[in-house]
Order: sequence, then structure tokens, then C-alpha cells
Amino acid sequence: MDTTPSPEPAPSIFRYIVGFLLIGIAWGFTTPFIRAAARTHSPPPHPILDSSSVKSSWIKSKFLGAFFGVLDLLRNPRYAIPLVINLTGSVWFFLLIGKAELSLTVPITNSLAFLFTVFGDWWVERKVISRDTWIGMALSLSGIALCVQSKNK
Repeated sequence: MDTTPSPEPAPSIFRYIVGFLLIGIAWGFTTPFIRAAARTHSPPPHPILDSSSVKSSWIKSKFLGAFFGVLDLLRNPRYAIPLVINLTGSVWFFLLIGKAELSLTVPITNSLAFLFTVFGDWWVERKVISRDTWIGMALSLSGIALCVQSKNK
């Protein structure tokens, strides 16, 4: 009697496509929201940064300044929510590379992140998508298609 476990069936192509798209959206579409929130962020004053003990130590002042800078951004929902979604995309990516072909997963997800960043920039900042950007996006999609086609031979 054979007691070796049978291998799990591979996920369907539909699941791979959904996974690639979700990662591209999580990485790309959220980036303009994160940038806009960081650019317009005005941190509250921190009296401890003005104290003489902190001002006398350059290292302490830089460390506390960075600490409060990060803490203030993370407390800002306009920054924190897109950041969490973006980081969730990284978790999805590492789950996906455990199942999908690595040489396809990396270029597909990074190209989709680029495409969704362009659309996110258009959405958030109303930036016009130039003709050259459209050409670059078409070439990126063509490159993805070539990578997928080459793996199916």
C-alpha cells in the first residue's frame, strides 16, 4: 500500500491571473495614494524634539525625528491604508511564487504594478497619460505575452 501523499493539483489559470492582477493593483495602484499622502502630510509638533537633551545629541535628535516621522505617517489613514494594501500585495506575491513559475511571476507582477501605477497617477493626480507612456504600457503587455507564450512551448 502506497502511503505517499498525492501532490496538490495546480491552481487554475484563472486563479493565477487573478493573483497577478491583485498583486499588480496592490503594488501599483496604491503607490500614488501613498505618495500623495506623504507629500501633503503635516506632522504635529513633538515638544520632546525641542528639549535641550535631544538638541545636544545629534544622533538622538535624528533618531527621534525619524521615529516620530514614521509614527506620524502611520497614524495618518490616508497613508496607512494604502501602505497596508501595498504590503499585503507582497504577502500575496510570496504565496504566489510558491506555486507559480518564478520566471513568469516576477516580470508579470512588476509589469502590472507599472501599469497600475500609471492608472493610479491618472486617478489621484489627474495626470495625462502621454502617448509614449501608452506605447510603453503596450510594449510591457507584449513582453508579458511573449514570456507566457515562451513558457507554453
